[in-house]
Amino acid sequence: MAFPVSTFLTPDEYLAIEREAPHRSEYIGGRMFAMAGATANHARIVRNALTSLDAALVDSPCEPFATDLRLYSLAHQVYTYADILVTCGSQQFLDERRDTVTDATLIIEVLSPSTSNYDRAEKFEYYRSLPSFAEYLLIRQDRIGVEHHTRQADGTWLMREYIDLPEEVECASVGCRLSLSRLYARVEL
Repeated sequence: MAFPVSTFLTPDEYLAIEREAPHRSEYIGGRMFAMAGATANHARIVRNALTSLDAALVDSPCEPFATDLRLYSLAHQVYTYADILVTCGSQQFLDERRDTVTDATLIIEVLSPSTSNYDRAEKFEYYRSLPSFAEYLLIRQDRIGVEHHTRQADGTWLMREYIDLPEEVECASVGCRLSLSRLYARVEL
């Protein structure tokens, strides 16, 4: 999250502005927050994760999307963008524009110094309000490290950390495995 616009906006005003804007902004508490740019490592990890997911899910009812598909949390009245989100079954869209989904099963964020606290706290809270949300991956770009959060049957969340390239993260909610060596291919650490 980056720079707030000071004027209070309704959700409809935000969507009208956002749909015409040349850059992406999130909407939280009546304010727009311009999204910061990404580093080369961030872009590499997003590309690697997306291509791995796309190949693994090609014959699945689950489909991955990167960066530009907006996600809406009704419980918190926020609009966010994830680095990658995976929906399963037919997507649930906010309206006929089909540019904002209201469900996601797996969400991936690549951590950066300016967003890591937000991704781990408030953003994770927004995502947890989605009934379909089952898994959350937080991928470091400065060193090898993946935090894998999974929703348990009782509604609690379990976190496991992966720090070795030979490891694979099992994304059970979407039925695939992600190799750390593939996630970090070409990443300069």
